[in-house]
Amino acid sequence: MIERKTVSSGSLWEATVGYSRAVRVGTQLFVSGTTSTDQQGRTIAVGDAYAQTVHALKKIQNALESLGAGLDDVTRTRMYVTDITKWEEIGRAHNQFFHKVKPATSMVEVRRLISDDILVEIEADAVVSET
Repeated sequence: MIERKTVSSGSLWEATVGYSRAVRVGTQLFVSGTTSTDQQGRTIAVGDAYAQTVHALKKIQNALESLGAGLDDVTRTRMYVTDITKWEEIGRAHNQFFHKVKPATSMVEVRRLISDDILVEIEADAVVSET
């Protein structure tokens, strides 16, 4: 049987909705949609798409590291944004973290995220070489 590990960020939403920040099954890792929020669900960097992207990516990095992986292992990201005209700010932040790795990615404008203050939500998938 393949071992399954999960990591929680401790956010209120995880317990309410019933999900993990990230899941590792064998060599594959999946990071849930991650936003720029603190443990109490308050949005960090309201109105600043670049800063929100950086904060979300740092949370993703921490989740990956908790499961024995890193940003170099990321194979795909998905970015959901509420204002596609901010794509350059969001893309610049994404590039800071992934300029060497260059994972497959998508940036999609959505009508709304869980809070009006949240401008960006990011998912990530990764593959590591050892179980």
